Amino acid sequence: MVEKISGEEFTRADGVAEWRVLESGQVGTTFRTGSFDRGVALVVRIGELADAADHHPDVDLRYPSVTVRLSTHEVDGLSERDVALAREITAAAAELGIEAEPSGPVVE
Repeated sequence: MVEKISGEEFTRADGVAEWRVLESGQVGTTFRTGSFDRGVALVVRIGELADAADHHPDVDLRYPSVTVRLSTHEVDGLSERDVALAREITAAAAELGIEAEPSGPVVE
């Protein structure tokens, strides 16, 4: 069973400093890819991670960024599944040399 966590609990978790709690009840961040090709590579990696976790984010690919939003539908909010996937996405971006810009626009 998946348990709901608060936005504060998400924010206090290790490895998610690049993510922001949104008014919609989701969390999100924007990765500045610098090119469309690097954005596609990040989206492919996010897809692999999401399928492996059976937890699928909203992903918006635009030049020159990728915006990602997470929430857990089963609890209509956030859960530890979001924490885990946010960490994995951040690590994948870092492996590709892509940094998050949490102060950048996160489309609601």
